[in-house]
Amino acid sequence: MNQILQLLKQNIQDDARIFTEKADLVSYSFDASFGSYMPEYVVQPLTTEEVAAVIKLANTHKVPVYPRGQGTSLSGGPLPVRGGIVLDLSRWTSKLEIDAENMLAIVSPGVTAQAINDAALLHGLIYPPDPSSMNIATIGGNLAENSGGPKGLKYGVTKDYVIGLEVVTPEGNVIRTGGKTMKNVTGYDLTKLIVGSEGTLGVITEAILRLYPKPEATETLMAQFDDIVDAGRAISSILSAGIIPAKLEIMDKASVEAVEAYRPSGLPTNIDALILIELDGHPEAIKDEIKRVNDVCIKENARAVQIAQTKEEAAQLWQARKLVSPAIVRLKPTKISEDATVPRSKIPEMFQRLKEIREKYNVDLVVFGHAGDGNLHPNIIADERDAEEMRRVEKAVEEIFRTAIELGGTLSGEHGIGTLKAPFMEMELGAVGVDMMKRIKQAWDPNDILNPGKIFPEPNQRFVLTND
Repeated sequence: MNQILQLLKQNIQDDARIFTEKADLVSYSFDASFGSYMPEYVVQPLTTEEVAAVIKLANTHKVPVYPRGQGTSLSGGPLPVRGGIVLDLSRWTSKLEIDAENMLAIVSPGVTAQAINDAALLHGLIYPPDPSSMNIATIGGNLAENSGGPKGLKYGVTKDYVIGLEVVTPEGNVIRTGGKTMKNVTGYDLTKLIVGSEGTLGVITEAILRLYPKPEATETLMAQFDDIVDAGRAISSILSAGIIPAKLEIMDKASVEAVEAYRPSGLPTNIDALILIELDGHPEAIKDEIKRVNDVCIKENARAVQIAQTKEEAAQLWQARKLVSPAIVRLKPTKISEDATVPRSKIPEMFQRLKEIREKYNVDLVVFGHAGDGNLHPNIIADERDAEEMRRVEKAVEEIFRTAIELGGTLSGEHGIGTLKAPFMEMELGAVGVDMMKRIKQAWDPNDILNPGKIFPEPNQRFVLTND
């Protein structure tokens, strides 16, 4: 340890950006998921040269390195499961350039998505990817996990806005992928390979991101349903009618009740589900879409469809949606956040299956999420001190994953695989698919030093939330 520490100090000139004391290391031993693993060192680099130097010495001495942003990962993405070095990139916020002429942003890895969007708005542009944690999560973390958000339905997810990267490879070399052009088919698309690779193939040190013109107008609607399955059918019908909202979100009865108990905003609680819809574009086009959305929802048994009359009222509705996560943990202290995703046509069936899983395992299952693109967030609230309850939760979560895959869906729409979902990888991809990914990892990182223990299941690894 002393030898590695001395080498780190040779490459990181400011000792205040190297941590080895237990009181400091504990802060980096967990994220927003489950599990706690202590690193041996934490380094806060502020330049590409510093990152490359740390990676080179780690590769030489075969020390694991774990890139980390603000630790908001819900899948165990930055957890130092094999000790080693945590590379904290959250302080690296030096670059946030808006190239309005080319509609681009060039950013350092510690900048937040919220900061990028705020800077873009000054030029009449937006950065559409909007994960719920966009005000605190770093863009480096968003890129590693290919984060989504409510606007993913119309505008796509993080990978759809990345056209260039600067990356430090697992052997400490610096490469650039893509560039500032919209089109680029020179060789393999390494940009898309890196985005979503969860920090296992390289450390992103700079990103070039596409921006989008700010829409002329937006309107928000709320549709109320007495049956969540009807709400699912309404979602499918809206999209089948050729209407693509900017946002199409769902909140079930439990999530609505939790929000109203936490911070009352006037949401109706005598329903089974709410759909929140944001339409954007030309004002005249929006008027037509409002009427069509209303007609579709009423046809699918909506009790009522309301239009937000002011910007403040619309903002209050979307704030209520964002409050679901903090609201539900007031009921029980442990929250298991999943993001099983299914094809849009299977949304009604997925809602029905979730109802059955809730009853079968007698768990507190709350459903909300980005229903417009099939990216649901079935959250289970529990008490991890109750081992019997947690075992039921484990079985329920596994059945949620199996159900999503049976319906043609996927394990994760935006949270990533990390440590939590690794045991289920073969269920979705098959043995050959997982092996092909392992071969890519081996080619890029022959010494397996970059974020090891993620994505790929360890031998006999199981999905476990309890310690017994």
